[in-house]
Amino acid sequence: MPVKVLEASLSNFDSVFEKFRSEASSPKFILFLADNDPSTSLSWCPDCVRAEPVIYKKLEATSDDVVLLRAYVGDRPTWRTPLHPWRVDSKFKLTGVPTLIRWENDAIRGRLEDYEAHLENKIDALVAGN
Repeated sequence: MPVKVLEASLSNFDSVFEKFRSEASSPKFILFLADNDPSTSLSWCPDCVRAEPVIYKKLEATSDDVVLLRAYVGDRPTWRTPLHPWRVDSKFKLTGVPTLIRWENDAIRGRLEDYEAHLENKIDALVAGN
């Protein structure tokens, strides 16, 4: 099924997140990613480069209507700041990127951290709600 994608940055996350939360579709996923490096147009995060295509393939293969919020954490120096808003946010508590979160009933119902976000079997389990 096609995946409806919303995109957010630090500056507009709150308004995009409200729109995401109001979407009727279930399941919903949030993918926290590194920004692209302006000099290369590629993500500065090698784990993101590795995980993104696998995640998209798995989300598109589901029979459900899926909503995906792609949230970009910023450039490397912004992300490395210990007080990054999503590192200290009580909901998300990010420790690495990429992080894929299953969002249901207005709460986190599962997550894959940076070291496992590229593993097909882990993505399958998260998409299935296991």
